[in-house]
This record gives sequence, structure tokens and C-alpha cells, in this order.
Amino acid sequence: MPILAMDTATMVSSVAVADNKKLLAELIVENKLTHSETLLPHVEQVLNMAGAAKDDLEAVAVSLGPGSFTGLRIGLAAAKAIAYGLNIPIIGIPTMEGLAWHFPVPGIRVAGFIDAQKGNVYTAHYKWNGSSFDEVKSIEVVSLEDAVNICSELDEPVMAVGDMVSKKLTRLDNLPENLIIPPKHTMMPRAANIAMAGLKKLAAGNVGSVMDMEPIYIRKSEAEVLWEKRQEKLTSSLSQPADTFPGGEGNGSIK
Repeated sequence: MPILAMDTATMVSSVAVADNKKLLAELIVENKLTHSETLLPHVEQVLNMAGAAKDDLEAVAVSLGPGSFTGLRIGLAAAKAIAYGLNIPIIGIPTMEGLAWHFPVPGIRVAGFIDAQKGNVYTAHYKWNGSSFDEVKSIEVVSLEDAVNICSELDEPVMAVGDMVSKKLTRLDNLPENLIIPPKHTMMPRAANIAMAGLKKLAAGNVGSVMDMEPIYIRKSEAEVLWEKRQEKLTSSLSQPADTFPGGEGNGSIK
């Protein structure tokens, strides 16, 4: 039985249907339309392309992040709704693990470079173990320069994947000799990769729950950061002595 897979962690919207024998259908789009506009129509289209009915699905696999906060929420919400409605398992795949599936090759390390804003990247490293990928460096947020330096210190080839490779990494001078820049089509998210990783986890019984599965954000959103700054200012102003406020004692107030 096939599984449905989707990746909305970046500007790329990708949906696929696959089973243990082959990739049945995949749709990859990168345009100005939002995931909320395209995701569900793409799911319907890919199911039709695969010749599969929704009731044929055995599970839903979804990219969990890190990545675009809005994109992750849209993808996970859709995956949860489908899994809940069809009463089938949901499988969460870290976005950079999905990217690593471009290169199931022994002897190399795959390093993710996903935009984390303000000159920073989400990064994590994976290595092929013969049947799936092992995470050999946990996901973290670092500067692009630091992410490159981490790779330069390794005594093995490192394949760079993710949206920041074409956005920023290829424009840098003096990249480490062991850092490999692959063709663009092999450095961006694909739902087929999420499907392959999902099939492995499904076979191992490693599935999630629609009730408690959450995106992998790593950092706080800009809205959260701004809200916390406003709260700090408000708390600070409220803790000041009364005579420091306009209209308070010591400021010419009428008692």
C-alpha cells in the first residue's frame, strides 16, 4: 500500500506518493503561490497521477523542519488532518534528514544549510548507514561562516544541501576543498525523499501521533522575539518607582 508524503519547509512545495516498490508520482513546485493555496490541490493531483485513492493510503509522512514557520505549520496541519480523517499513521521526518536522502552514498557526510534568517543557517549532518541515514551532528542554528568552518574541520567529503547553498554559499570565496556543491536539483527538498525515509520508519514501527506531533522550530519566530521585547519593556516600566512616571510624584503631579 502507498504512503503520501509532503514537504513544505521552504519555498518549495512538494507532494509524492510511493510504496515499497517505487515512486508512483511526485509534484514539485517553487513559485509565488503560498502553501495554503497549493498544498491540498497538489495532494489531489498527485493521488490522481499515481492512480491511488485516498483510502488506499497506508500512512502520511511530512517534513517537520526546521524551515519556514508558516510552511511547516501548513504542512503538518494538512498531514494531521489526512491521517486523522483516514485513521492512518503519521510519520515526521526532519527536513535535513529528507535532504540527505538525495545522497545515499557511503563515505560522505551530508550537511544541511537551511535559511534561519539574519545571516544564520539551520545545520545538521547525516551519514548513510547502508539502509537509512544516521544523524551525526544535531540540528542547531549557527552563522553561515561557522557552518562552513565546521565542515572544513572534517576529514571527509561533505555534500552541502538546502536553500542557503544557492542563496549564499555558492557566492563565498575560498570554500573548503572537502565541501561539495551539488547541482541545484539535488540540494532542494523533495517529497520523494520524505516518502523514502517515511517508508523506512513505517516498516520499523517508528510512527508519530496526530495529537502531539510538533514542528521542529529550533529558534523563536520574529513575532515571539518582538513580543518578548515588548513584555520586557513593559515589565521594566511597571517596576520603576512611581515618581519616575509622567504625572507621578516628583513630576509636578496634582495630589
